[in-house]
Amino acid sequence: MKIAILADRLELLNIKKDSTYAMMQEAAARGHALHVFEQQHLHCEGGVVSTHAARVQLVDDAGTWFHREAAATLPLAQFDAVLVRKDPPFDMEYLYSTYLLEMAQRQGARIFNRPSAVRNHNEKLAILEFAPFCAPTLVSREPSRLRAFHAEHGDVIFKPLDGMGGAGIFRVREDGMNLGATVEMLTRDGAVTIMAQRYIPAISEGDKRILLIGGKPVPHALARIPQAGEVRGNLAAGGRGEARVLTARDREIADTLAPVLAARGLLLVGLDVIGAHLTEVNVTSPTCFREIMQQTGFDVAGMFIDALETAASLTHTNEEQS
Repeated sequence: MKIAILADRLELLNIKKDSTYAMMQEAAARGHALHVFEQQHLHCEGGVVSTHAARVQLVDDAGTWFHREAAATLPLAQFDAVLVRKDPPFDMEYLYSTYLLEMAQRQGARIFNRPSAVRNHNEKLAILEFAPFCAPTLVSREPSRLRAFHAEHGDVIFKPLDGMGGAGIFRVREDGMNLGATVEMLTRDGAVTIMAQRYIPAISEGDKRILLIGGKPVPHALARIPQAGEVRGNLAAGGRGEARVLTARDREIADTLAPVLAARGLLLVGLDVIGAHLTEVNVTSPTCFREIMQQTGFDVAGMFIDALETAASLTHTNEEQS
């Protein structure tokens, strides 16, 4: 296959931990051709969505891990698959990219995850559809309503709807210390909608990342365990990653969500689960491949490329028949 990957700058990837690199490594080992482009290279001219992409060869030279060939401008529809691996924040530029990618899809491009599905699943708000699996949750921009939620539940996590890596997350305990300042800052005095969730004590045991690939769960999760004194388990916030076999509750959540999300065009999803509760549905560029592979030996990247090959082939077959 000829695969195009929308990603951040390759020079910034930490290949010891990066899931995009794990995907590239597996795809290259199978003989697939890899082409990489960044968000600013995506464009539409004459009604055709194209990108300025460079063929990339993986190498093992001292000081580098890839060789980039001369870039060429090609319509996205000329690739067998386009992987969207651009990290958040999901800002207006990210939104514009999904519109262009969706247009490219109408022109025959095979894009994973589906652009409209990425756009329609805010990684915080998406849990609301699956409320039975969630801790008590409020989404609001009204300070009085957020204060009332804290008064009812006592120990509450407040977080922005567009954050990543644990940024902007605050815990306000029963004493209400800094409640007013937290609400004012995150809502910008009532101008911005945020999320409040009852604090889940099981965070001390880890914030589990459960990967769904092609509508099936990876059998191991990565529990991201907070540092002492922290409420955030995110690896970007200093959490420690520990691979674990899925519990019965993990499987219940994963088996319920996996077919629903896959049917919407989400080939790869990262569920965040604390204790028995679903806390996020990550669809932009889910990670944790490398940690699970290194600690368990389970070939997450192989499972993903298997699913990508199948999905790209099915999409191509459907196009020929239509």
